[in-house]
Amino acid sequence: MKIRTRAALPAALVALSLSLAACGGDEEEPASSEESTAPAEEAPQTWPLTGLEATGKQDPEQDRPVMVVKIDNTAGSAPQVGLDSADLVVEELVEGGVTRLAAFYYSEVPDLVGPVRSMRASDIGIVSPVDATVATSGAAQVTLDRLKDAGVTWVTEGSTGFARDESRTAPYNLMVNLSEAAKEQEDGETARPDDYLPWGAADDKTGGKPAGTLTADFGSHSTEWTYAKDGYTNANSYAEADSQFPAESVLVLRVEVGDAGYTDPAGNPVPETKFEGTGDALLFHGGKVVKGTWSKKSLESAIQLETADGELTVPAGKVWIELVPNDASGGSVSYAK
Repeated sequence: MKIRTRAALPAALVALSLSLAACGGDEEEPASSEESTAPAEEAPQTWPLTGLEATGKQDPEQDRPVMVVKIDNTAGSAPQVGLDSADLVVEELVEGGVTRLAAFYYSEVPDLVGPVRSMRASDIGIVSPVDATVATSGAAQVTLDRLKDAGVTWVTEGSTGFARDESRTAPYNLMVNLSEAAKEQEDGETARPDDYLPWGAADDKTGGKPAGTLTADFGSHSTEWTYAKDGYTNANSYAEADSQFPAESVLVLRVEVGDAGYTDPAGNPVPETKFEGTGDALLFHGGKVVKGTWSKKSLESAIQLETADGELTVPAGKVWIELVPNDASGGSVSYAK
């Protein structure tokens, strides 16, 4: 306690002030209320590919690159390995009307993923928003040139973590130890990637019309989903039952598909998904579907979603994105209660 005296104070008050000062000794003044106020608690950190809070057994540090593995999605790929550890999966059209998967890994990086297959020009718009490194078996030279010009980083056979599984038949036998491959890409300075989707809370209710089943038709291949309990099951997955991707939402984006300008070894024209601009969107969550639109200002931009009422957010969780050709490009989507 500090007492200030003035010359005009009565002697008694002066004596009292001296006595109090002596009792106080060298004690520090109490901190002001501003000094003792605890700092504001920071908002929870979330994973960019799921929107979920970065806590628990997973490493919450976000100073490493996103890893994407190109995985075959035909009968020859069975059994697919590592999909259950992915944060997010994008299914895209390739030649012959079949599809290929771009599986994204960030919050968890497993040891074994595959079978690893080649890239397409469509991947520029898929991986660039989070500046991902792609694990791939390669690509046609024209595609490699375009990916390089777009600034996409990739690793392939001959790099750390890649090996052929002799129990499988080529070209479906290239596998990657993703944790080893990912360590080679770490520099300790990579900033947290932007959110891949406009995330809402995990317990958000999207509303919409009942839709317990859905089918995304790409031409020669259709991916079928059934809702039960808290998620969606891929009815015709090439992964074993306990290794399938645990989709909490399925996001269907209708896209324009053009010609990449070359053919595959079998003579099939290679398609290219135009993943920029805008198109129709269908968000399946909780056994219901909400209609809206998607937009991307450029191949590098994040996906934006809207309905007639405003922004559409995706409940935080694991999402499978279907890049289904629009009606003009030969694709279709159907769903039922």
